[in-house]
Amino acid sequence: MGQTLCICSRGSITIDNKKYYFVQKLDEGGFSYVDLVEGVKDGHFYALKRILCHDREGRQEAQTEVEMHQMFSHPNVLSLVAHTFVERAGKSEAWLLLPYISKGSLWSVLEKLRDKGSSMPEKQILQILRGICSGLKAIHEKGYAHRDLKPTNVLLDEDDKPLLMDLGSMNRARIEVRGTREAMTIQDWAAQRCTISYRAPELFNVESHCIVDERTDIWSLGCVLYCMMMLEGPYDLVFQKGDSVALAVQNPVSIPQSCSYSEGLQLLLSSIMVSNPQERPNINWVLDQVQDLQSRSPNTQTNMV
Repeated sequence: MGQTLCICSRGSITIDNKKYYFVQKLDEGGFSYVDLVEGVKDGHFYALKRILCHDREGRQEAQTEVEMHQMFSHPNVLSLVAHTFVERAGKSEAWLLLPYISKGSLWSVLEKLRDKGSSMPEKQILQILRGICSGLKAIHEKGYAHRDLKPTNVLLDEDDKPLLMDLGSMNRARIEVRGTREAMTIQDWAAQRCTISYRAPELFNVESHCIVDERTDIWSLGCVLYCMMMLEGPYDLVFQKGDSVALAVQNPVSIPQSCSYSEGLQLLLSSIMVSNPQERPNINWVLDQVQDLQSRSPNTQTNMV
C-alpha cells in the first residue's frame, strides 16, 4: 500500500494516486511529525504522521507500526488509511495517513477540565474506560500488548469514543526472559519505549528468569483511570520532582481521601494497580467490572464503546 508519494510546490502530497493538501502542523516528537492534510476528492481531513528512520532498525520499527495498524479493524483502535516509505535528502521516512480526530487526546480533555477547576463525571469515565478496555481486549486477543498506554495515546471522538493510537511500541504479549542479558535488553527497551510514569513495575527491574506478559497494559490502564479521576497520573508528580518512579510503583497506589468517586470505582482502581503482575487481573476481568459498574450507575451510556 502506498508505493508512490510526491511532494509538490503547492503544498500537496499524493499517496496511492490520491491527492492531499497540507493544512497545518499538528504535533511533533523526537522522531516524528504530524501534519493535518485534506483529501482533494473527498474533502475529509487526515493526520499525516511522518516517522524519521535514521537506520535500518528505525525503518523496521516503522514497518512494524504499520503492520500493527493493519492487523486490527476495531472501533477502539485507530485505523490506517494508507502508508508509504519515501527517501528525502538521503534519509528514509515512513508516512502514515491516519483519520483526523478533531477533539484530540484524552490528555487534552483532562487538561481543559483541570484548567477550569472541574472534574470528569463518573459515567463519562466509565464510558471511556470501557472503550479503552475493548480496544485492549482486541489487541490482547491477537497475542500482542500495547506497552505504551497513556492519556496522550488515547484519542476521543465527538461522542467520547476512545481510539488507541501510537502502536509503535507494540510487541508480542508473552515474552519469556531467559538470563540476565535478555532481562537487561528488555529493561533497556522499556526505558526507551514505555513512558516512565505509566510503565509497569516489572519493566523497571526485569528479573533474569520470568515471563513478561500483556498485564503490563493493565497497570498502565490503571494509571489512565487514576488520571481520569484525579486529572493527573499517579506518578507524574514523582517524576517531575526527580524522585524514583521505580521505587514509587512498588507501593500500593494512594487514593486521596478527597476523592468523590464511588467506592466501586475506587476499588476497581486498587484492583488494577497491583505491583505483582501475577496478582494483576486480565483485561476480560476489568471489562466485566466496568460493565457491572455501568449497570449500577444511573444514566450511564452503555451503547457506545
